[in-house]
This record gives sequence, C-alpha cells and structure tokens, in this order.
Amino acid sequence: MLEYDFLSPSRIVFGWGRRRELGALAATLGRRAFVVLGSRTLQRNGAWDELAAQLQNAKIAVLLAATISREPEVADVDQLAAHLHEANVGPGDFLLALGGGAALDLAKAGAALATNRHGQSVRDFLEGVGQGLQITEPPLPMLAMPTTGGTGTEATKNAVITVADPPVKKSIRSPLMVPRVVLVDPELSVSVPPETTAWTGLDAITQLIESYICRFARPIPQALAVHGLQLAMPRISEAVRDGTSRPAREAMAHAALLSGLALANSGLGLAHGVAAALGVFAGVPHGLACAMMVPVALEVNRTVAEKPLAELARATLQVTSASDAAAAGAFIAHVAELCAELGVPARLSQVGVRPDQLDALVRGSRGNSMNGNPRQLTDPELRELLEKCL
Repeated sequence: MLEYDFLSPSRIVFGWGRRRELGALAATLGRRAFVVLGSRTLQRNGAWDELAAQLQNAKIAVLLAATISREPEVADVDQLAAHLHEANVGPGDFLLALGGGAALDLAKAGAALATNRHGQSVRDFLEGVGQGLQITEPPLPMLAMPTTGGTGTEATKNAVITVADPPVKKSIRSPLMVPRVVLVDPELSVSVPPETTAWTGLDAITQLIESYICRFARPIPQALAVHGLQLAMPRISEAVRDGTSRPAREAMAHAALLSGLALANSGLGLAHGVAAALGVFAGVPHGLACAMMVPVALEVNRTVAEKPLAELARATLQVTSASDAAAAGAFIAHVAELCAELGVPARLSQVGVRPDQLDALVRGSRGNSMNGNPRQLTDPELRELLEKCL
C-alpha cells in the first residue's frame, strides 16, 4: 500500500529578476523584517541596498539581525534567538534570510527558537546530542531568498548546526520550520564565484540523486529529482565557466529548489552522511564533500540500487541499454566524470583527511542522512571504505 505526505513552502516565487517583488511578498508576512545575510558580495555590489529599499518602500522596518559567512554553530543560533527575544518579536515580525545554506539554516533555527522555550539553547533541540526538545509552536514566519543555487534548504524542514563538543553536525527539525515564502531569483547568483558554483551545484545534484535512490523514496520527490537532474547535469559546467549565463543560472537555481523539495520529502544517503563528518573534522566545504563522496556512494549502492540508478540513466542521459546493470554503470560513470571535470579532488588526503581521523569520521557520519542509504554499512565496512578513499 502506497502512503506518503508531501511538505512544501506555502508559496514559491521563481524567476529571473523577481527579487523586485520582495516588498509585496514581505508585506504579506509582517511589518518588521529581521534580516540574516550570508553574502558579502550582495552588500558590496548594491543588491542588498536595492532589496532594503524595496522593503522600506513597502513600509517595512528593516533590522539586520545577523551576518554569517560559514556554516552556523550553536552559539550563532543562540545569539540570534537572544537578539530576537530582546526585540520582543511577535505578530507582525518575520525573518528574511538572504544568502547560501548557512544564512538560511541560521535563520530557520533562530526563527524556531524565537517562539519555543525561551532561554533554551538550540543544542537542546538537536537530534542525537541535546535534550530531545521538540518544536511545538510555529516559528516566526520566514521569507527565504537563496543566492547560491545549491543547498535547497529554502524548501526543507530542518537546519544543520555544527556542535563543538562532541564535534558533529546535527539538525533541528520540524515540519513547522519550512519557510513560509520562498523567493528564488537566479539573477542573484551571477556573482557567485566559479568554485562555489561548482560545489553548491554538485551538492544539489547529489541531493537529487540520493533522494531518488534512498530507502524512503516516494513518487513525487522522485519526479522532482528526475526533472532537477535533467536541468542541472547538462548546465552545471556552463554555470561554472560563465556565471552570467542566464540559462545555466536558471537551471541550477531551479534544480537546487527541486533538490530541497525532494530531500525534505524522502531522504539522503551515504554521500551526505560522510560529508557532514568531513565538514566537522577536516573543514571540507559541504558541497565539495558531497561531490567527493557521491561517486563512491553510488558504487557502494550499485547492487542494491541498480534499478533506480538505471531509471536515472535512462531519464537523464538517454541511455537505451536494456540491461539495468549497464545503464546504472553508465550513470555512475557520468557522475564521476562530471565531478572530475569540475575539479573535485579524487582522494580524501587531498583535502587534509588523515588516517588517524577515520574512526571519528565513521562516528560523525552516523546522522539522519545515513539512515536513508540503500545499503546499510557496518562501522567496520564504512571505515574500510573511507580508508580506501584516502
């Protein structure tokens, strides 16, 4: 028997230049915007000034609540939540997050803490490390504006936060945390540097693949994943080469959005599980870590996920082989070639991973993402795999 739920933002606005609708969209949420910024480029090139003027023209007060240029930590969220409490947030207030996944995750977590358990640390809500507290009250409304074409967190129900002790990345998660409004203007991503474009784009591709083949895959997320891969795989190299290409930027921004919708309603797998640990213990940027692990993850899952991998090959690469094994192999090879073309290092040692970190990496990989992996690996199996990747 087929049963599933599908969760998504209340409103999604997508299109080139549609940032000019920010004032009208924001006015549907309230009259006081607490802003979380993650992109210094948008401040330098005047884009933020343009957006702030729109808000002010719509009679919305603009208050800069936080800026962040790295993945959010417990202290960042707690500080934002304290700031919101000190401002006596209530009806008519909302969060506006503009930037990459870090800014959006920080804002989502801060919005949740602002209305739940005043005085508690976000750590107490994180899966596996805190007190197991749950989000029971609706967070402050949030308008999410992603600018990197990667994480898809604008459409998800969780925020990933780095914990210092024990060193790990964990999520605060609730269906209530999905942003109320999502505004995606691909034009905002034209200033994203080539390397960041590559890593965030490969993160989106990894999310689309893993959400399709994972243990919790469902029909709607799978349909979104196929379309996202059809958009991203032919265009990511162009987006890296020519950041001003409208077709490429539109494709990558759309694919990232679809990846968020897909993963939020299915799951992920080994690539994202290990990527979280690589970020904590080796400081590897999340998108790069995903890109390094996805070819490995596909090989590991080849035998148990042969059919869905073959389906992806036929849907995205026009592979006509009657053999699922051959089609799955063609898809895995194409993904590996794409990662190599975009400069993804082949060995973990190239990004600073040491043999003495393997046990910690295994422990750090056992998060929610790993639960969706088609093939369940024991700790010794995972350690052996990572050792081979050195």
